[in-house]
Amino acid sequence: MQTKIAGIGHYLPNRIIKNQDLTSYMDTTHEWIVERTGIEERRYAEKHKETSATMGTAAAKIAIERAGISPEDIDFIIFATLSPDYYFPGCGVLLQRELGITKTEIGALDIRNQCSGFVYGLSIADQFIKSGMYKNILLVGAEMHSMGLDFSDEGRAVTVIFGDGAGAVVLQPTEEKDKGILITCLHSDGTHAEELAMISPGSHGGYHLGTEKFGFPDPDIPGGVFVTKKMMDENMLAPNMTGQLVFKTAVVKFPEVIREALTKVGLTSDDIDLFVPHQANLRISQFVQRVMKLPDEKVVNNIQKYGNTTAASIPIALSEAWEQGRVQDGDLICLAAFGSGFTWGSALIRW
Repeated sequence: MQTKIAGIGHYLPNRIIKNQDLTSYMDTTHEWIVERTGIEERRYAEKHKETSATMGTAAAKIAIERAGISPEDIDFIIFATLSPDYYFPGCGVLLQRELGITKTEIGALDIRNQCSGFVYGLSIADQFIKSGMYKNILLVGAEMHSMGLDFSDEGRAVTVIFGDGAGAVVLQPTEEKDKGILITCLHSDGTHAEELAMISPGSHGGYHLGTEKFGFPDPDIPGGVFVTKKMMDENMLAPNMTGQLVFKTAVVKFPEVIREALTKVGLTSDDIDLFVPHQANLRISQFVQRVMKLPDEKVVNNIQKYGNTTAASIPIALSEAWEQGRVQDGDLICLAAFGSGFTWGSALIRW
């Protein structure tokens, strides 16, 4: 028994934010952003109307329709995001409610693996289907980054990179020989967890790993507080990234985990028909492409239009490629991601 992608879909907000638009908020230029990231524009969702859950629902409806099933046929939900609607509960149950399938009381799993979220979710779903536990798993990656970015000069290195969007797949069992998910490889290393992170707010109560950098809890409140005055005064409620470290680590781990997957199934990079990397940075993708010796026609890059949509980037890129006819029956599809944690992973799929 193998796991196949039976349906795929994606959703992108209508609002287009070009690099030139960001110059109104921070000291940057279109040329500076393109040179370092390859990004020319990104999408932002409509505040107070769209969320990670609603965008995920829109993508899920397309994937479900393309799979030829109804929402009631879904028997498990996996939702990957770093930008949930609420701190808790997770987006999985909100998606279930939006789809109108609460009566079936199916399970909903939320995973927090950031840029690697979709690949991790794919691996989890694969195990459930191979065990025979579920037959129609809905896997969603959705992000609304625009709600949590710092639009000052201090935050520009992060803010110019990210955009909003969602992608979804329906996964089903198949008995077709050598079809479906051939292998998934997952890894992590928490040594540099804070180098690409959103530290606050968090349950550390303003006191983080024995340092004074992120503020202190109010001494009069037992257990500290979720958000301190210092966090707000010093603009600590935004993501931070040590870009050079992330870049240097990513360009090593991407090829490593791709080769690991290929070796385990007895294939080489020459066998790859389409490579769909997480859209972290066009320069990273281009570097990995050169290392793996893949021609342009075998690589999907859409970060120029959408920016980094974290857990949503791979399903959006794969869905677009499928719609454009770049994914054909029997093709070997390689997915790979690296991100915060650090976590990284790869998957090989025979379409």
